[in-house]
Amino acid sequence: MSDSPVSTHDPKAPEESAEPSPQEQKKMEQAYAQMKRKMSMQEIGKKIKHKVMVLSGKGGVGKSTVSTGLALSLAQQGLSVGILDIDITGPNVPKMMGLDGRRLHVESGRIHPAQGHLGVKVISMAFLLDNEDTPVVWRGPIKLGAIQQFIGDVEWGDLDYLIIDFPPGTSDEPLTVAQSLPDIDGMVIVTTPQDVALLDSRKSITFSESLKVPVLGVVENMSGYTVSGKAAPGMEIEIAAPAGKTLKATTDEEGNFSVTLDIFKEGGGKSTAEEFGVPFLGALPFDPGFVRGGDDGVHRIVSDPEGASAIAFAGVVAALQEQIIDGESVGLEII
Repeated sequence: MSDSPVSTHDPKAPEESAEPSPQEQKKMEQAYAQMKRKMSMQEIGKKIKHKVMVLSGKGGVGKSTVSTGLALSLAQQGLSVGILDIDITGPNVPKMMGLDGRRLHVESGRIHPAQGHLGVKVISMAFLLDNEDTPVVWRGPIKLGAIQQFIGDVEWGDLDYLIIDFPPGTSDEPLTVAQSLPDIDGMVIVTTPQDVALLDSRKSITFSESLKVPVLGVVENMSGYTVSGKAAPGMEIEIAAPAGKTLKATTDEEGNFSVTLDIFKEGGGKSTAEEFGVPFLGALPFDPGFVRGGDDGVHRIVSDPEGASAIAFAGVVAALQEQIIDGESVGLEII
């Protein structure tokens, strides 16, 4: 009888492969990249003290103007600030920040933001487009992957504030950010005074409740247009206003006068905030300088830092910071 070992190998059994198939390898690589990105987003979240989402239920209310204004007003305080432009299909922040045509710097697999006015760091889809007229035609999953990459693969460094500018509506983008970025302070809802915009802003407030992200406050943009002029001292001036109204003003000792025209009605943002029990952060004037500044890449706060719009933004930012501090105080446990 032979002493050689008996073979138990079944020739009909399939051979075990030591190497995964290309499909399996690809899935493993994707899973690893996703896990690595999630860990990165957690670490990035720790380096950013405050994260503020800026939303509007309706387009055309000046949300990107408000986002850039908040960032620049905070930067004027000497704070380190970044703007994350999540509007994948209509990115406007780079143009408003004077960064048209800029390209992002990538080093060791990390994306470095561009720097705009007052040192504000900016990340936007616009930096990846060869031509500003090129449309971004992406389905939901691709957009969401890009958003996670903008958060997890960007070298933001230490920031005091990250302002996140969203496209209009309550859809995938804010949901993705709320689920990906930890410890978000809350949302700022931008509206204009007319009823149609207010209707959509109400949806944004309700949407925040579903995400369990607090509403830091409502900002009423394009609140009123101030007309100033000069005439003889003590003269009464009459100005035809919208809706058939007539506004009156009396010139001062130097002959100066000013009246405010409520082009899009008035007070709607404040009344909506009161109705839903959320803070009203303030009203911003209807300022044609924002139009010129947006086209020229020089925000009104930068071109006229002592003007009425800059002062209004400073008031909104002060109210915002107060809400954030109050929110932190509520979260403290006294032992």
